[in-house]
Amino acid sequence: MVDVSELVDELGGLAQKRELVARGVRDIDLTRAVRQGTILRARQGWYTTLDESEPRVRAVRVGGRLTGISAIADWGGWVLDEHPLQVSVPGNASRLRSPWNRRRRLGGARGVKLHWDSPAVSDRGTRWHVSVAEALRRVIVDESLETAVAAVDWALHSGRIDEFDFEQVILTLPRHKRSIRAWVDSRSESLPESLARTRLTMRGHRVELQVPVGAKRIDLVVDGVIGVEVDGRRFHAHTFEQDRLKAIEMTIAGFHALSVSASMVFGQWELFLRALEGALGRSRSASLEYSGDTVHPRKSGPRMLVPSG
Repeated sequence: MVDVSELVDELGGLAQKRELVARGVRDIDLTRAVRQGTILRARQGWYTTLDESEPRVRAVRVGGRLTGISAIADWGGWVLDEHPLQVSVPGNASRLRSPWNRRRRLGGARGVKLHWDSPAVSDRGTRWHVSVAEALRRVIVDESLETAVAAVDWALHSGRIDEFDFEQVILTLPRHKRSIRAWVDSRSESLPESLARTRLTMRGHRVELQVPVGAKRIDLVVDGVIGVEVDGRRFHAHTFEQDRLKAIEMTIAGFHALSVSASMVFGQWELFLRALEGALGRSRSASLEYSGDTVHPRKSGPRMLVPSG
């Protein structure tokens, strides 16, 4: 007897009936598997072994595929906030359904944003995702700057796209969105690091990435003065000694060392910002040279570099 659930798993957890029939599955096998609960009917002609709450299952149930920030999140990309389910549907799509109930029409279902796409979009990607390039294009157009930069940073850092692919995406963007080219950096190693870099740059700070110090590298150097380590790991007790040693080496190299955790970047950013700008202020005060009662600022100082746009 055919193991239908095993076949569906082999096809990624979601399969169309025609794919299963081509592998020897009969209607009676599908009916039996659904009744036994080993597979679910996601939509007419679609079967799944995944949980019904999975974004890809909900997108297929609607009648389309994941796009934009929903696709990035489903791939494990760097996404911070919850977003409405972004679903790409062909321009001639019909019989759209609720993401939670295949028997209910989509109507004005909350939490779903439809994108009616052209055949050029519909012909690329997988059965439940648009292409990576199209998902990124949608994110850059629709989402905030820091969200878009983090998504592109992830795609470049993880190798999902290369620089040539990114330039191809740039060419498809409205002109006022193309300045994102100056903001992204494939050297970013985590979501909190990407967010911190973008937020600091937006405030006018000069931010350098992966600056060498001894045999190690500092995640971010702000205005040439503050060395910021961004810890994106959930558990890092096993690196405690290494982290402390790195902070000492940063201090020896002349940087004011600061560390910020992922949870602080996500939920206590203003607190960290106060600490950083306080440290910058003290550093600038200490750099003044006194001559009698006169204060002479040094000729050299931090340069501000803000990406265009």
